[in-house]
Amino acid sequence: MNTLDPLPRPAATASGTAPADAGTAPSADSAAPAAVDGRSARWEAHRGERRRELIRAARRAVHELGPDASMEDIATAAGTSKSVFYRYFGDKAGLQQAVGELAITLMQQKVLAAAQAAATPRQGLCNMVSAYLQMAQTSPNVYAFATTGHPSAAGPLGHFFDEVVAMMADTIRTHARGAGSPLLAYWPTAALGLVRNAGELWLMAPASPGKPDHGELAEQLTTWLFSGIAADVGPQAT
Repeated sequence: MNTLDPLPRPAATASGTAPADAGTAPSADSAAPAAVDGRSARWEAHRGERRRELIRAARRAVHELGPDASMEDIATAAGTSKSVFYRYFGDKAGLQQAVGELAITLMQQKVLAAAQAAATPRQGLCNMVSAYLQMAQTSPNVYAFATTGHPSAAGPLGHFFDEVVAMMADTIRTHARGAGSPLLAYWPTAALGLVRNAGELWLMAPASPGKPDHGELAEQLTTWLFSGIAADVGPQAT
């Protein structure tokens, strides 16, 4: 199953409705005892599992309803009340953060693995861009929900991109001739801006015969980053 794919719906009860929420007392949705003992440890473990269930339910709801789904819409789709989501996540921004942390962690693992499988900086970048686009494409709604409202340097997506920038910088330093130009320090961040903005524009574009797949776009972006756009716009532009 891909990172952003929706998960199977909860099993229905005999009456055909979704299972009742665990928020009725006693439950993980109640305040945990203050005492740190075996009982409180079990309670916290139960609350942690409940929180993960809510994150998965939110991902599934957003995948189906879109990134602008309200907390009430998400709670209804999850078969519970919005007060439960507020209790666990504080507000919608907190839920976005939690969904983003899960999705981006899994995305990061795939992107890093793709880079490590490459023999050259160019192939490593192409692999990373392709993996990033492919993972985001599994659910543009979830991607947008997890990233909307977060500036590029904040939130789970910011952390993910910080890691990618650092990895690209390490790769460039390793393969640069001699000490390399000091200006190379700017390249990973600039490259990331191009990839992210182009990728998000591509995600929002409707399907059409001329729309590239994630592999084609990754190859084109890599060519622009390593060779420029002269080959595409013609010699008169140089």
